[in-house]
Amino acid sequence: MTYLQRLIANTLIFISLSVLFPQQVFVESLTIVIAASFVLSLLNTLVKPILTLLSLPLNILTFGLFSFVISAGMLQLTSHLLGNYRFGFSSFGVSILVSIVMAIINGIVSEHNMDKYTDGH
Repeated sequence: MTYLQRLIANTLIFISLSVLFPQQVFVESLTIVIAASFVLSLLNTLVKPILTLLSLPLNILTFGLFSFVISAGMLQLTSHLLGNYRFGFSSFGVSILVSIVMAIINGIVSEHNMDKYTDGH
């Protein structure tokens, strides 16, 4: 999946979750959602690899499930950088659920894109 496709997918995920769960996921406007997707992509590029490396023993111990906690932390950091009143989650548990949903949807979109480019005749 290209960078632009991932930004669009994350933007649509944030919008969808804020409509489906307005009490748990708060988004002020479309501009904030796009900014949140961009900030999240920067944090996932710059900060997440360092946290993943530092938490490698814990990640191995939990069979990779701790990576959802790291992703939730990236979502919380994104919320903090943009302002909780503009983009936020009601709790850390909701952030974990959002990171799981994002992983599933991004996996489906990535799989769909891979099927497009493989020669499966």
